[in-house]
Amino acid sequence: MAQFNGIDNNLSNLYRLSAAKSFSISPENFNGAKGKGGMAVTGTGAHAARDLGQTWKVSPSVVIKAKSTFTIAEINAAGSIQHIWMTPTGNWRYAILRFYWDDETTPSVECPVGDFFCMGWGQYAALQSLPVCVNPGSAFNCYWPMPFRKKCRITMENIDEKDMVLYYSVDYVQAEVPADAAYFHAQFRRVNPNPYKQDIVLLDHVSGKGQYVGTYLAWGVHNNGWWGEGEIKFFIDDDDKFPTICGTGTEDYFCGSYDFDTEKKNAANVTESNYTEFSSPYSGLHQVIRPDGHYTSQQRFGMYRWHITDPIRFEKNLKVTIQALGWRDGSRYLPLQDDVASTVFWYQQDPHHEFPAMLSKDLLEVQ
Repeated sequence: MAQFNGIDNNLSNLYRLSAAKSFSISPENFNGAKGKGGMAVTGTGAHAARDLGQTWKVSPSVVIKAKSTFTIAEINAAGSIQHIWMTPTGNWRYAILRFYWDDETTPSVECPVGDFFCMGWGQYAALQSLPVCVNPGSAFNCYWPMPFRKKCRITMENIDEKDMVLYYSVDYVQAEVPADAAYFHAQFRRVNPNPYKQDIVLLDHVSGKGQYVGTYLAWGVHNNGWWGEGEIKFFIDDDDKFPTICGTGTEDYFCGSYDFDTEKKNAANVTESNYTEFSSPYSGLHQVIRPDGHYTSQQRFGMYRWHITDPIRFEKNLKVTIQALGWRDGSRYLPLQDDVASTVFWYQQDPHHEFPAMLSKDLLEVQ
């Protein structure tokens, strides 16, 4: 079906013609209408274009006022989002993205913009993967396909005390959506600290048929030593105490090994072992924030795992958890109480259950 409806393009079918129609929503064309781009005579670039006038980058961005919500996109036709680019200013935890499909009253996507694009610590780190890319200096790109049958609405809420500036584009097609197309979902959670000896819930209360496609974690360590012995668990279709899928360790799940460490000799020819950042199409430890001996006292990590070639499929329900686990003396595991913010991605048939309430500004803050 992909080669006919134009929704799921890839190199294997890119040469096939399609009835899909391409559009893009941006501050230069707020509703994406055909032949209506670059018509603005007022906007954030008007002063710079005062000698040039209309069509010369008069409205490249928007200002989202403090404590207000801006509608980024509103589409009233069947189709699919193909690509989103944006570069928000301000604190990335204080800008909340929400996506609504068709007639939903509660969002299918609700997440701070930084965490949605795997930048949960509010600092840039290069990331090159298939569905998410973050490029210099703070260019957020998303390629998750997001089909909808009636309409789509995307908003951003600025919960900060300061105004923010947003450059963005939402590229989409109008096209027939296949009957078996599920809806894209993303949910954010944070525990800080994680209660002692309790697994961290990444996702729960998902019912219906679908597939789990990705995990991003912003992990802040509160102890010395290695922190990633914990197992991820997928409880599929009425699994009770024991899951169907159980990982062997945090770094193993994110497709690394042995503490993400590599050894190399320093300038004094002494062998050192260090965390090694990597970014690949399906997985990565793309961010390591190291203590500086002053106010940046804690180690912090950003990591992602995309289930694109290996989606976790469920027919009835799904729950996902992960453990925070380190080491004690005497080669014993130590349950940790770390700061773990998670964003998980999945497709499912709607309706979905309402998400847990978004955290307050103080609880979202990166301390």
